[in-house]
Amino acid sequence: MGSCLSSIEPYSPNQAGSASSPTQEQNVAEAANSVASLPMTIKDVEDFRQMPGYGDVQTFTYEELRLATKNFRPDLILGEGGFGLVYKGTIDDNVRPGFEYTQAAVKRLNPDGHQGDKEWLAEVNYLGHFSHPNLVKLIGYCCEDEHRLLVYEYMTCGSLESKLFKKGCTTMPWLTRIKIALDAANGLAFLHGAERPIIYRDFKTSNILLDSEYNGKLSDFGLAKEGPMGEQTHVSTRVMGTFGYAAPEYIMTGHLTARSDVYGFGVVLLELLIGRKALDRSRPSREHNLVEWARPLLVRRKRLFRVLDPRIRSQYSDANAERVARLASDCLSQNPKARPAMSEVVAVLRAVLRDEAGLPRPGSEAAVTLYEAPKEDTHSPAAAGTKGEAAERS
Repeated sequence: MGSCLSSIEPYSPNQAGSASSPTQEQNVAEAANSVASLPMTIKDVEDFRQMPGYGDVQTFTYEELRLATKNFRPDLILGEGGFGLVYKGTIDDNVRPGFEYTQAAVKRLNPDGHQGDKEWLAEVNYLGHFSHPNLVKLIGYCCEDEHRLLVYEYMTCGSLESKLFKKGCTTMPWLTRIKIALDAANGLAFLHGAERPIIYRDFKTSNILLDSEYNGKLSDFGLAKEGPMGEQTHVSTRVMGTFGYAAPEYIMTGHLTARSDVYGFGVVLLELLIGRKALDRSRPSREHNLVEWARPLLVRRKRLFRVLDPRIRSQYSDANAERVARLASDCLSQNPKARPAMSEVVAVLRAVLRDEAGLPRPGSEAAVTLYEAPKEDTHSPAAAGTKGEAAERS
C-alpha cells in the first residue's frame, strides 16, 4: 500500500489537534466510556437485504465500484487474503454524482475463496454498527446479485506487518511501536466491552492498519464472533484464525473467550519488542516459533535485553522495556484466566507511553528515526484513511 516511510515523528502525547478539536486520545476515551450495543442478528444475505441499512454506511452498485477501481485494474491491487483481492479505489463525482472525493480500499469477495457470505455479513454487521477511532471505518458495501464487496477508508501506510518486517522500510521507533500497540489494545478493549463481548478472533500484525499519522486500527472482521454471556464461560466454535497467533486452549478445544484475543495481542506485542515474525522458518529450528523461543526470556532481565530489537536499543528506558516485556509475558500465559483484561493492558501501555515520551534518551537525536511523508494523490484534499488489507487464513 504505497511506500510509507512515513511522515510521523516518534509519538509524543503532546501531539494533539487544535484546542477547538478533540484529540484522538479524547476520542478514544469517550468511545471507551460508552458501552457498545449489540448489532442486529442477520441470518443470511436475503435477511440482510430486508434491513433498512446502517446510518452513514453507503450502498454501492457493482458498476460504481467497477468505475472506482478502473475496472478492478491489477496495478491497483493493495493485497490479497482469504476474502479475496483488495483494490485501491477513488469514489468521486464521476462515480456517483455529488459524492465528495474519497480514496478507499475496495475488498472484493472471491466466490471460490476461503470465505463467503457468512464472513462478508460479519464484516458489514460489526463495522456497520460499531464506530471507534481504532476500528477501520466501513464506508459502504455492494450486495448485488452474486457480487459481494466492502468499501473501507483507505489506510495510507498499510499494515503493521509490512512496516515492521518489510525489507527496505525505515526502522519503526520504540515510541511509535508502543503507540500502535496502545491503539490496537484500545480497539480490542472496546470490542470486549460491548453489551455482549465481541471476540475478534484473528488478531495479528497484518490486520492492524496504519493511517498517515501511524494511528493503528483493527481491520478484517470476518471471523469476529459474539462472546459468552451470563453464566457462560466460553463459546464453542470451529477453530479458525492464524497459526502462531491463536491461543493454545482455543486450538485444542475450540473454546473461545475474550482472553483468546489477549493471547493474540501478546504475540503482536512480542513481535514489536523483538522485531521478529511470529513464525519464521528461515531462523534456526528452535527459533521458528517466536512465542516458544522468546516467552521464557521475557522475565529474565539479562536475556531480555539480548533479544530486544537491537535497532531501537537506545530509545527506551530499561524499566519500561521490562514493564512491556512483563505485560507480553502475562498476555501469553498458558492459563487463560491469568491473562490480563484488555482494559488492564490499555492502562499499562498508556502509562509506559506517557512515561517514555517525557524521558530524554542519551543520543536520542541520532537514534530516533523520523519517517518520510507518503506522497499523496494530487487530486486528494487530504490524506484519507484506510485500506482493507485482508490476511490469509491458515
